[in-house]
Amino acid sequence: MRQVAIGIDIGGTNTAIGVVDYEGNVLYEKKPQLPTPQKRENPNMTMAVSEELIEKYISSLTLEIKTAIEIVKQINPNIEVAGIGIGAPNGNYYSGTIENAANLPFVGVVHFTDLIQKNFPDIKHVKLTNDANAAALGEMIYGGGKGMKNFVMITLGTGLGSGIIVNGDLVYGADGFAGECGHTTLVPNGRLCGCGGYGHLEAYCSATGIKRTVYELLAQYNATESELAKVPYADMTAKIVYDAAENGDPIAKEVFQNAGELLGRSLADTVHYLSPEAIFLFGGAAAAGDYIFKPTKESLERYVLPTFRNKVKILPSKLKEGSAAIVGASALVWKEMEKNQN
Repeated sequence: MRQVAIGIDIGGTNTAIGVVDYEGNVLYEKKPQLPTPQKRENPNMTMAVSEELIEKYISSLTLEIKTAIEIVKQINPNIEVAGIGIGAPNGNYYSGTIENAANLPFVGVVHFTDLIQKNFPDIKHVKLTNDANAAALGEMIYGGGKGMKNFVMITLGTGLGSGIIVNGDLVYGADGFAGECGHTTLVPNGRLCGCGGYGHLEAYCSATGIKRTVYELLAQYNATESELAKVPYADMTAKIVYDAAENGDPIAKEVFQNAGELLGRSLADTVHYLSPEAIFLFGGAAAAGDYIFKPTKESLERYVLPTFRNKVKILPSKLKEGSAAIVGASALVWKEMEKNQN
C-alpha cells in the first residue's frame, strides 16, 4: 500500500485541501479552494450562529476530503490514507482545538479534530496545529531543514508567524501556543498590531507591516516621484515593492532595508534563546531575495553576542509557495507516525 496524508490549511479567506505522499508530492489539490467562513457572517459573534457555521463548514470539508480520497484511489487503488493534518489560525496541537481565532467567525474553543474524526473513524491520525508550525514541520520533512535538528521558520505573510524546531521536535510549550515570535515587542508604544498590542514585530516586518512602511516613508520624504506613490494603499503588496526596488526606486529599497534591520534585531534575540543552526524565511516578503535577506543577516550579526556570530544561516524556504500550506499540514501526519514508532 502507498500511504498518503490529507493536508488542510484553513486560511482567513479560503481553505486549501490536498493529498500528499511521503516524499512531499501533491497528488491532488482542490481547485478552486473551499471558502472559509467569514467574520462578517457572524457580526455579533453569537454562539448560535457560530455553531451553525461550524456545522456547515465541517459538512463541506468532510465532503471535499471524501472527494479527494476517491479521486486519488481512482488513480491508484493501493493508496491508503495515513491521516489528516490541519493547519489553522490559533490551532492547539495538544487539544486539537481552534481557540478564539481573531479572523474566523467561530466563538470560543472549537474541538475541530474531534468533529473531523467523527466523520472519519477509520483514519487513525487527525492532528492540528497553527499554520507556521505546520510550515516548520514541512521544512524539516520536505524542505531545507532536512537533516537539521534545530532551526526556526519565520513566515512573512499577512502576519508574521514562527515555528521552532529544537532537537528535532516542534516546540509547542505548556499550552500548545509556543512560538509567537511575531508578537514580541520590538518598538515600545509603536505601531498598533492586528492583535491589539503595540510595537510588535509583525506590525513592521510582515507583508502588512512592509506596506505600512511604504506610506510612512512616502510621507516622510514627500516622495511624489516614487512609483510607489501611484499605488493605492489597498492595492500595495510586497511584490509591487520588490518590482519597484528592482527598478531602482529608493523608497522601495529603504522599505526592505528597514524591515531587514528590524527583523535581524529581533532574530538576534531568537538566536540567543535557541542557538539554531538556521532561520528560514518564507512567504511573500521573503520572495524579495537579497533586498530582505542581506539587511536581515547584517543586522542579526550586529546584535548577537560574539559567540554566535557567523554561525546561524538565514535561508529561503525550500517549500513551494503554491503548495506549501498543504504540504506543511500533511507533515503533521508523518511526524505523528514517527513518534508512535519510537
